[in-house]
Amino acid sequence: MTNKHEYPHRFSAELDLFYRITEAMLQYKEIKKVLILVPQLLEEHFNMSRCMITIRNRKTKEIFIETSTGLSDQEQSRGRYRLGEGVIGSVFETGEEIIIPKISEEPSFLDKTGARRRVDKDELSFICVPVISEDEVIGTISADSNYVDKENLEEKVKIIKIISVMIAQAVRLHQIDHEERPLLEQENKRLQESLRDKFRPGNIIGKSKVMQQVYNLIEKVAPANSTVLILGESGVGKELVAHAIHYHSSRSDKSFIKFNCAALPESTIESELFGHEKGAFTGAVQQRKGRFELADCGTIFLDEIGELSPSIQTKLLRILQEKEFERVGGHETIKCDIRILAATNRDLEEQIAAGKFREDLYYRLNIFPITIPPLRERKTDILLLADYFVEKYGKANNKKVRRITTPAIDMLMAYHWPGNVRELENIIERATILSDDGVIHSYHLPPSLQTGESSGTYYSGTLQAKLDIVEHEMLVEALKHSHGSMAEAAKSLGITERMIGLRIKKYKINPRKFRNI
Repeated sequence: MTNKHEYPHRFSAELDLFYRITEAMLQYKEIKKVLILVPQLLEEHFNMSRCMITIRNRKTKEIFIETSTGLSDQEQSRGRYRLGEGVIGSVFETGEEIIIPKISEEPSFLDKTGARRRVDKDELSFICVPVISEDEVIGTISADSNYVDKENLEEKVKIIKIISVMIAQAVRLHQIDHEERPLLEQENKRLQESLRDKFRPGNIIGKSKVMQQVYNLIEKVAPANSTVLILGESGVGKELVAHAIHYHSSRSDKSFIKFNCAALPESTIESELFGHEKGAFTGAVQQRKGRFELADCGTIFLDEIGELSPSIQTKLLRILQEKEFERVGGHETIKCDIRILAATNRDLEEQIAAGKFREDLYYRLNIFPITIPPLRERKTDILLLADYFVEKYGKANNKKVRRITTPAIDMLMAYHWPGNVRELENIIERATILSDDGVIHSYHLPPSLQTGESSGTYYSGTLQAKLDIVEHEMLVEALKHSHGSMAEAAKSLGITERMIGLRIKKYKINPRKFRNI
């Protein structure tokens, strides 16, 4: 029996135990730290050994030891149970605590961990208490004790049952984490593989000689950690190249952070890139990590690098040279391990001459330049790109677009593409939406392409000129379909051979060139 004079001392000790667990739950952001602390406190308070917290994974139906004291990693890994197996499995199954005064006399005590092989089991007791959440047993707290009478063990169980209630929410959260983590890891791996596949150089559309040279440069620089400067006009696909470099580098499983240097006012760019401390400026109510800090161990892509102000350029130069920076309003120097990919559509050497860009920063960025050619210099890629965008936006808009007409192709090929691939993509997306017969016609293309030079017909803006464009296209399509047979073309158009002959003469169309199509 417990001496009544011990109660004040015990009450104080138990209150301290509960306080320390509560404090840990409030202090620690990581649940795992709370679950590590509880067995340690039980060992200290009760002079118990091999204190354990077990959790059941509902996906795998397996019960495992999450944290423990006095067990080696190997012993802990062996402690895995099924529902109803051994003492711990029985507690999970029944939801009732189990007290074993002598484990040597209990056949259901399995000692799967093997931690008690060198211990006198006649002198060892064992208690196991369920952790319950929403009427479901989600875990257990268990421990060994030197052999004592059952009443003494029951006193310990009462305290441990209170603790089990206190930590039930933490155990539930950890249970959910264990159940979802493999799925998240699997999904993350699948997405990483998907991104690698999507952004491999071979998936950047284009077979022209100039693009083959670009692919070769990507392949060479991707495995390195060198800074890359991607040059080219707006819309050529500089970001796509940056993606390809990252997802084929050794950092592919780390962060890929994008930042457009022209997208924000200069006053906020510094905070976005370097982060800020709480109170650094009006509205800075809490500490915030910047893009460089978020990209640590990964890659950051700085688009439109030529738009940075001189003060930001100076800080960027320091990152390139020293791999360190400070947050806005802070004094702590933050080290970062990042790979920088930069892009611009400006001539940086002209910017240097005009005093708008630091020469030393340019040389730091220009270690491995890759120039993406404009679309007008890779015209053999236009049809490949157009077909790709037709398929992409056909699926996106639930439209079955089968082909692009010859006059429309001629217009695409004749256009000078100031907006490059991005402009082509936008035009094809619009044309796909406008098409109602599964075909993209020349009149689905925007006015910028509807010129006499690009279509082969003069368009003065009159109704007749517009009708001539449509008639010319229909004649070409009919001849193409009939492989140059004027009789079959006339029949498909519902006109006589004489009428088709006059119109072919009018538009100077040669039917013979369609015979081998």
